[in-house]
Amino acid sequence: MSYFDAASAAPLHPVARQALAASLDEGWADPARLYREGRKARMLLDAARETAADLVGCRPDELVFTSSGTRAVHTGVAGALAGRRRVGRHLIVSAVEHSSVLHAAEVHEADGGSVTQVAVDRTGAVPAGAYGAALRPDTALACLQSANHEVGTVQPVAEAAEACRAAGVPLLVDAAQSLGWGPVEGGWSLLAASAHKWGGPPGVGLLAVRKGVRFAAPGPADEREAGRAPGFENIPAIVAAVASLRAVRAEADAEAARLRELTELIRARVPHLVPDVEVVGDPVRRLPGIVTFSCLYVDGEALLHELDRAGFSVSSGSSCTSSTLTPSHVLKAMGVLSEGNVRVSLPPGTAARDVERFLEVLPEAVAAVRAKLGAPAPAAGAAVGGPALVVDALGRRCPIPVIELAKAIGDVPVGGTVRVLADDEAARLDIPAWCEMRGQKYVGEEPADRGAAYVVRRTS
Repeated sequence: MSYFDAASAAPLHPVARQALAASLDEGWADPARLYREGRKARMLLDAARETAADLVGCRPDELVFTSSGTRAVHTGVAGALAGRRRVGRHLIVSAVEHSSVLHAAEVHEADGGSVTQVAVDRTGAVPAGAYGAALRPDTALACLQSANHEVGTVQPVAEAAEACRAAGVPLLVDAAQSLGWGPVEGGWSLLAASAHKWGGPPGVGLLAVRKGVRFAAPGPADEREAGRAPGFENIPAIVAAVASLRAVRAEADAEAARLRELTELIRARVPHLVPDVEVVGDPVRRLPGIVTFSCLYVDGEALLHELDRAGFSVSSGSSCTSSTLTPSHVLKAMGVLSEGNVRVSLPPGTAARDVERFLEVLPEAVAAVRAKLGAPAPAAGAAVGGPALVVDALGRRCPIPVIELAKAIGDVPVGGTVRVLADDEAARLDIPAWCEMRGQKYVGEEPADRGAAYVVRRTS
């Protein structure tokens, strides 16, 4: 079995396993106590904090450990907004932030605050100058991920941080996906990350808040972790998390070069091996181990099961995955296909032969799913003339509306139109994306008794 979902959770690093076992005997006591066992625990915690701060690029007294990366994000957003409430209640986020950031923004908006979502381009990147343009006199906080978790695109954090610094606005960076590869460049003000992304144990996050940032910790006061992360510290897990971060950083340069070669191989060969596929994300400014592509006429969940049977664990941001029945907000913001989306995220140590084998089984897996769904042949049929067609795909989920559109488009003359009736939210994203991939004209969306009518004009 080949595990290709490191962007969700990286396998436990051997160093983390060793550090966890060793610290279980020394780090179980209360580090706030003055007796011998407490002092031992305090020494382990302080050493871990100093090492983590050095790797993050901050002072030890600026960094606290939390129960997860999500908790670090929620605490960072809420604390910075509360600390700067007198300035205003405006929050800036990108449209492709992790759900933890977007959920925090929803809570803020429900509480009377205002939120600006900065759009991204088709590669998933925030355009140059976008954060500077979004700043307002009442902006209390801006959030920008260091790199995207679904497509690997690296964001212009340094540029956004400079624009925020000039306006006196703190920038919170979600560095969960990138921190294992290196420190985040630029003058960020707050930073959050999660150990399970770099091979540490789950249940350990970190939050760095620079000195000078006005911050009011949410919730009841607690004497631990500077009052920003209440509860007893899990010292063995913290020690293991920091040990693994130090270990992966030591290996990062060599491993990044190796994984980048493997993902470049996937990016280059998949479009030739599989008809009607779109590789998404920035081709250059991206994390080393992530490559994402979308296959037309494929149900994402079905494709994942097919690949699982073939021995590969991958993930999907498609609308039809078991965790959600709505399109990925990242793919939606990018304007790319949500159907048949596959994210391959290679853990350190991935063998080239495993990638070669993945490329061998992928075409057959895609073909098997397409056959089950009744997808059209890769080549478009010849026009046979006739009036505009109406395709009734009401009550049918992704990717069936697009499959029916593909079958019908050859039955209208060049210049003719097809109206697709659909009530699946994914159709609003996938039909325009299909038109761009296949060189057809997306006319627009019209109201209908149920769902919507998506109008497509045949151009070739």
